[in-house]
Amino acid sequence: MFIVQKRALFFLLSGALVVLSVIGFVTKGLHFGIDFKGGSIIELEYPNGRPDAETLTNALSPLGIEAHIQEAGENAYLIRSRSLDETKNEHSAVLAAASLGGTAQVNEIRFNSIGPVIGEELRSRAWIALVAVVLGIVFFIAFAFRKVSEPVSSWKYGFITTVALLHDVIVPAGVFAWLGKEIDTLFVVGLLSILGLSVHDTIVVFDRVRENLKLKISDNFSETVGKSLMQTFTRSINTTLTIMIVLATLFVWGPESTRDFSLLLLIGMAIGTYSSVFLASPLLVEMETRKGAVK
Repeated sequence: MFIVQKRALFFLLSGALVVLSVIGFVTKGLHFGIDFKGGSIIELEYPNGRPDAETLTNALSPLGIEAHIQEAGENAYLIRSRSLDETKNEHSAVLAAASLGGTAQVNEIRFNSIGPVIGEELRSRAWIALVAVVLGIVFFIAFAFRKVSEPVSSWKYGFITTVALLHDVIVPAGVFAWLGKEIDTLFVVGLLSILGLSVHDTIVVFDRVRENLKLKISDNFSETVGKSLMQTFTRSINTTLTIMIVLATLFVWGPESTRDFSLLLLIGMAIGTYSSVFLASPLLVEMETRKGAVK
């Protein structure tokens, strides 16, 4: 019952997180990777030990190619730049420069290049995928809770779920904006995963509310929601902690290429569980309170 009674506090916290995220979008912006804006990425390995990043940057600067260099593993670098023109041998020139005039042994692990048109198309499809998933979830919940959710209209479950899902997308994206992390296709996959995990928790809680309404465990709606939360709270927290332990292990000891992905899922799992327990159900009570159904 504490969660329901103190719901204004949790609304304030969620509002603050969303506002901070929006400020991050405005002031820092989202740093789209080559997947969404076009460009090239080269992963280079130095078997005998990699040079420091400043040395590599100085070696590439005469080429007139602005490159972002990131450490990968113990002896490798990821080099991101604009699309390299193969007809001008820019790719070969980067490899030659990365060998520091032949003094360093270097192996190319991978090379990907995406044109700006394809990048724009991928970005559009990513937004469409996110919107389609959210709409699909809303329609499913409205359908699943039809005719059995009195005194709550089924559309309210769908609406509140949409609010919670938007919260679960905006906050992790805002954290990535503040941290200056790159937004790529793996980021979109992470958001879709967060949506799936979050809505699963929300549906579990809402389904318990629905069952308790049918059982008429209380004449007071807010008390019914509070008891439903108590019945599902331990399960939600234990499930989240189990997954987060795995993600934390992947973040600390996993490869560099999946570190941002695991960080996104860590943030998303925490925020998704929070919204399911501390935001969605209290919102349900708030809407019924304003309607006059709950005293």
